[in-house]
Amino acid sequence: VQLQASGGGAVQPGGPLRLSCVVSGRTFSSYSMGWFRQAPGKEREFVAAIRSGAGTYYADSVKGRFTISRDKAKSTVYLQMNRLNPEDTGVYYCAAAPGTTLSSLLRQSNSYLYWGQGTQVTVSS
Repeated sequence: VQLQASGGGAVQPGGPLRLSCVVSGRTFSSYSMGWFRQAPGKEREFVAAIRSGAGTYYADSVKGRFTISRDKAKSTVYLQMNRLNPEDTGVYYCAAAPGTTLSSLLRQSNSYLYWGQGTQVTVSS
């Protein structure tokens, strides 16, 4: 399974950005997908996840601003980020977990089997 993330860049505070992650190699619909991020000097943290069937989950810090979605026809998961602030700066990673992963475990990075290469998001004026 290969994951290719894209869409990162530099944006001003308050602006939007949409990340994409294309999954290849296995049946996309069988995986639950997640987005994580890592800021300089900090540990990787959970951002959002979407189950293989239904259900989305968000970190408190992004709830109401970020939206995760998936397009099964394109084998792609998206992260729409609105009202970005400097604290959202970091490298964003997409990851795939088995579809049987419990919802409570989707916030943990060690639940994910496959990872993309990361895409840089910089929020600055």
